[in-house]
Amino acid sequence: MTGPAAPAPVPLPHTWRPFGVRVAGTVFGAMLVILVVAVWIAFGAEERGRFTAFQTSTLVFVGLLGFSAWYALIRSRVTADSSGLRVVNGFRRRDYEWAQLIGISLRRGAPWAGLDLSNGTSVSVLAIQGSDGQRAVDTVRALRVLISQHSAQRPDPEAG
Repeated sequence: MTGPAAPAPVPLPHTWRPFGVRVAGTVFGAMLVILVVAVWIAFGAEERGRFTAFQTSTLVFVGLLGFSAWYALIRSRVTADSSGLRVVNGFRRRDYEWAQLIGISLRRGAPWAGLDLSNGTSVSVLAIQGSDGQRAVDTVRALRVLISQHSAQRPDPEAG
């Protein structure tokens, strides 16, 4: 029995983004906005006039919170270039040199991938969602190849 085929080499720079979360968030977010606008219009002028400025601003604030959560999800990405990986999780960006990276994994049933670092810690990678199925698996395999290629180029700290 043969193992899985090796992924094709990835040209650098290359960016990976989640697919299913972006589509679902956009579709359901748009449906929610349409529903809220339709209900607001259906209320009629008299009912809308009963809303105080505080109530209206609270509704707008909740809408902006939802928008910021959606934007954080679709902003998530991983970019590989010749110097290393840039991981954007929501509103936080982290840059890693290839020498800092040990590996990447996507465990069965995990919501997203985990990046293992040379300092013994790991970082979640929201751009690689387990719900994306084979697409996520292929991305992890491609990143493993890149990490192993670039780790072969790093100097061995024990040698010398």
